[in-house]
Parts: sequence; C-alpha cells; structure tokens
Amino acid sequence: MVMYETVKASINLHAILRNMEDLCQLDDASAEAIGDRHVAIRFSVPGIDRLVLAFQDRSCQAARGDGMTHNMNLRFSSPEHLNLMVEGEKNPLPTKGFRYITFLKDTFTFLAGQLESYLKPDRERIADDFDFLKKSTILTAYAALYAVPEIARYDEMGQKVARKIEDGIINITVGEEFGLHLIAEKGRLHTAKGRSTKARAEMMFDSFETAFGLLNGDLDSYTCIGMGYLAVRGRIPMIDNFNRLLGMVPRYLS
Repeated sequence: MVMYETVKASINLHAILRNMEDLCQLDDASAEAIGDRHVAIRFSVPGIDRLVLAFQDRSCQAARGDGMTHNMNLRFSSPEHLNLMVEGEKNPLPTKGFRYITFLKDTFTFLAGQLESYLKPDRERIADDFDFLKKSTILTAYAALYAVPEIARYDEMGQKVARKIEDGIINITVGEEFGLHLIAEKGRLHTAKGRSTKARAEMMFDSFETAFGLLNGDLDSYTCIGMGYLAVRGRIPMIDNFNRLLGMVPRYLS
C-alpha cells in the first residue's frame, strides 16, 4: 500500500499536475485564467522529487526538483495526502506564500477542472469536436508517457521491466504533428517532448483518433497494427517492454 501511494503521488505530481504546462498552451480559457499573474507554487511530498509550477503571463512552466524559485510552498504529510488533495478530499498545508491562497482556491482549482475535462473527456464531445479530441489526445499522451518513468522508478515490477529496456530512445509519434520520446539508460527512463533523430525504436500512430482510442482503452495495439493504424519499427523488444510499462499506468490513474 505504501508503494502504491508513492507511485500514484509521483504520477500525480510529475505526470498529471506537470501537464498544466501543456494545458495552458493548448487551452485558451486556462491561459486567460492565469492572465498577467506571477505565482510559482512548490509541491513538497516526502520521498518524492518536488514539483514547481510557475504561472506567469498566460503560461505555466513545470520544473522538477529544487532548481526553480517559488513564492508559495504547499507541504504534504505523505504521498497519500497529496493523492487525497488531487481527489478533492484533503487540503495542502501552505508554509509559504499565504497571500496567494486566493489564486490557489480560484485559478488553480479552475485549471485543475479544465485539465480533468481533457483527461476524462465527454465522449459525445469527442465524437463531434475534432479539435477537442486532438487536445485531449495530446494531454492524455503527455500524462501517460510522463507516468511511465515514475512507474519505472518507484514500482517494483516497473523497475524489473525497465531494466529489460535496452539503452536508447523510443519515439512515439502521431503523424507529422506530434511526438514524444522516451530515453532509457541503465534502467532509468526519462520522457522528453518532440521526436528524436537518434531513436532505436518507433511507434507511429496514423492519426489522433487512433492514438486516442489506444490511450483510452478503446483499441488495442495488435488490432491497430493489423489494420495498419499503428506502425512499429526498430528494436521491437524495447517497444514490447515499454508497452508493458504503459499498460501499468491505468492502475494508478483510475
């Protein structure tokens, strides 16, 4: 149970809340909500790298660790405390920046709601609004792909699977419009935006509709490959073990 809460908290921090960086680039209402405010919030959870979300000039920048300055600190007594905050059942403990409480209650809460609307989308809207489907797919892909290194770091089975991935880079792309890559080095994984020219393996989706279907469990990879909607090439064992880690993500995001 302790491990589960730790993995979930690390995903909530470094995959879900980190996603606010991209939300503010994709969603005009979120950018408007930030406006010209300048607030940098640090999330401090025992046993997990800190996260700083710096909101300024209609944008958000996410940073892991202690490299970015902050003017508000939110302390959590345990990973479970952070998870309960994300679920709306507990409040954080501010230890710095009390004058930004209004931003936390109003703007940050609004942003969290916007993010949830993309990560848990209304299926009727998805069917009728391609732009919404595209943004939902991108934000879901970021959440899933940034969650994979956290599973590889903190989950016991995830650590074993990660050690089986050869050193190198895996590209995950959707057509020519969108890409991420996963860097593997001695069992440690790191997700980065964009596609790499040095990838040893690649997963290539033909469309956002296909990527949305696979990421949300409506399609499976074997069917997609068989229908020609998903192509894989390069070091297939790297992709196989990556997919095993990806398959573990829903356990922590449900």
